Amino acid sequence: MRDGHSKLVMKKESLAELPQLIIPEGYSLRSFQPVDVTEWEQLVRISFAREIAFGDKIGFEPPFQPEKILFLCREGLAVATAVAWEKPEGDSRCGYLHMVGAMPGHSGKGLGYAVALAALHRMREEGKQEAMLETDDFRLAAIRIYQKLGFHPVYAEKDHPARWIHILSQLKS
Repeated sequence: MRDGHSKLVMKKESLAELPQLIIPEGYSLRSFQPVDVTEWEQLVRISFAREIAFGDKIGFEPPFQPEKILFLCREGLAVATAVAWEKPEGDSRCGYLHMVGAMPGHSGKGLGYAVALAALHRMREEGKQEAMLETDDFRLAAIRIYQKLGFHPVYAEKDHPARWIHILSQLKS
């Protein structure tokens, strides 16, 4: 709730027919290692423009599993991340796409799309049948990626329809 608004919600109704995962040339995909906490926090701080402690957002408590936290790397350095999470109180069939971010110097190369798609593939491998996510109004580039991946707005709060109309009009221009 960075701007006083609740998070926007998006949902992908089915993980059955995901596009093939293609990692952009020059990049590699790997999962989290215990030594990655600082690197994850730096990547997230830069891509989200705010401090987010690993322990607060992910932590080492269930449903923490290192293979659910994915990185795209260039020359060994993590430059994009996404988490194939699940909400403890959520539907067990539904995965939760969480903390998708990329370093600005690598934007425009399809990394956000690739790492988010990798997380969706991970969810499907775990038996998830659908996915949801939460985002902020100002994350237009991320919302564009989510739409390309087949996510659609969910009107979880009474102000969401008006906010989505505004966002979708911004995305068209």
